[in-house]
Amino acid sequence: MDWRNSEGYSDPTPYEALKAVKIYRPLVYIASPFAGDMERNIERARGYCRLAVSLGCIPLAPHLHYPQFMDDGDRQQRELGLWFALILLGKCDELWVFGSHISSGMAAEIAKAERRGMPIRYFDSKGEEVGRCTI
Repeated sequence: MDWRNSEGYSDPTPYEALKAVKIYRPLVYIASPFAGDMERNIERARGYCRLAVSLGCIPLAPHLHYPQFMDDGDRQQRELGLWFALILLGKCDELWVFGSHISSGMAAEIAKAERRGMPIRYFDSKGEEVGRCTI
């Protein structure tokens, strides 16, 4: 970006203003099944995150992050991970729910979002939006 005006004179004000522009991207919480066919569910969750990025959002999918260092098979670690996830949900702008099956963890996330009055968007497993709910 050039800091000179159309006549070639130094004009740092518009340059600095344009340099400081920040593009807003909403933080969206990605909720989708994890347990069961974990390999398939992880791949789907990655795809849902890619979809969010392509739609101009910042995806947050704790069920992809926490299993990297916490054991989902250990009840205490699972509960701690779910609690962490609910805290992160409170920092997000929207909750995006994917798939036709709502797991117990997803149900807790939906309930928290509803209590907070957070916008909730529902998508099928292919990423097509099937509804929108703001309570």
